[in-house]
Amino acid sequence: MTNRVFLPSRRALLAGLGGTALASGLRLPAFAQGKALAQPGPALQLRARPATAALGAGLPQSPVWALEPANGVAATGPFRFGKGDLAVTLSNELPAPIVLNWLGIDGAQAAAPLTGLAPIPPGGRASFTLPLRQAGAILVNAQLLGDAADRPVSARALIVEDSPPVQADRDEVLLIEEWRVKADGSAIAPGRSPDGTTAVYTVNGQPRFDLTAKVNERLRLRFINGCARSPLGLRIENHDVRVMAIDSQPSEPFPARDGQLVLAPGSRVDVLIDATRAPGTVSPIILHDGTGPRTIAQLTMLNDTPVRAAPLPQAEALPSGNLPARLDLKGALRTDLPLDPNAQWIAPLKFDAATAPAYRVKRGRTVVMAITNPTAAPVVFRLHGHHFRLLDRLDDGWKPFWLDTLIFDKGQTQRIAFLADHAGRWLIEATAMNWAAPKLVRCYAVE
Repeated sequence: MTNRVFLPSRRALLAGLGGTALASGLRLPAFAQGKALAQPGPALQLRARPATAALGAGLPQSPVWALEPANGVAATGPFRFGKGDLAVTLSNELPAPIVLNWLGIDGAQAAAPLTGLAPIPPGGRASFTLPLRQAGAILVNAQLLGDAADRPVSARALIVEDSPPVQADRDEVLLIEEWRVKADGSAIAPGRSPDGTTAVYTVNGQPRFDLTAKVNERLRLRFINGCARSPLGLRIENHDVRVMAIDSQPSEPFPARDGQLVLAPGSRVDVLIDATRAPGTVSPIILHDGTGPRTIAQLTMLNDTPVRAAPLPQAEALPSGNLPARLDLKGALRTDLPLDPNAQWIAPLKFDAATAPAYRVKRGRTVVMAITNPTAAPVVFRLHGHHFRLLDRLDDGWKPFWLDTLIFDKGQTQRIAFLADHAGRWLIEATAMNWAAPKLVRCYAVE
């Protein structure tokens, strides 16, 4: 079968992100402890430490900073846990302070970067509990304080398992990260000038990721954009792709038009693919960052006995999460938020407990934010603590999915809404889509 080349322009890539933060060219559908001794729960012990990584074919090992299990075994796959409280311990073996983002977990005040958990200094250690209430793919990264650091920091994926399990034969994570590499193979951290570097990408820490499938096998693929600044266009050739979850929350299922997805930096998308092609079919997974296509993975059909005689019936929606079915827009607190770096945005390292919130809201009330990007460059917006709905232009409805990250093109205004369900102070991030641009933060308070 002849493979068509996925060639969206950078403008088309951004247009898809600005509208839905998901897909360029997609057509979306309208619309009291007991007295018994408690058993110890699951635990995750992490070390932030210097490491090396193979960032490209023919390149020497590059010094990086990594998040690794504390048992000394450098696990390559995602961490997987069931729903419930997860005890986390993080030891900082780096020469710089560190704080973790847990993209996709709402209401985890004890682990909230800067507002709940202070940066961990070199040689320091912190322990906290993560409430894993919702199944989904979580991105764990240390990018918030990583601007202009000595080394870039690799990310990790954490999967909160579905219960009951989703009907799929395989569950694969594709964590995609961008690196800016010099001629000597060394990689620079975001926040520095990328002059003299080449953009390279890894999938699960490797330059390439290959998958195989049997006829009529159903694959669940979890795509995670672990890039610090870049949106990613992806195309899965030769297969029908059905979107099931976005930013760690179930969505109304819909087909990805021509197998295309677009992910903002930090975004996650779960899809289902039924492998129905002939044995021997090779389906590239093509990445486009707005500059050109490159094959980062491929799916090869095996000449083995089919998994079943016929494909599975079309998948129903994933079980709904713990977010409200409807939002009270009429009684909402309405606020404006300009993504202007001169409008009270500050660098993460300058954030402290005295930083005034952009707004305060009573717990249980809906918030509607009108967000405008007055700058001359696209900006990545991220809300901590809560997922939000992207509102229709007339505030008469919303898109059929939840988000925690959204890209605003230059001059663009969008309105979002969320239920302020988790008390505490929570970050808002804004970062221009430029490798050298700084991360900026503000906060909001739910009281």
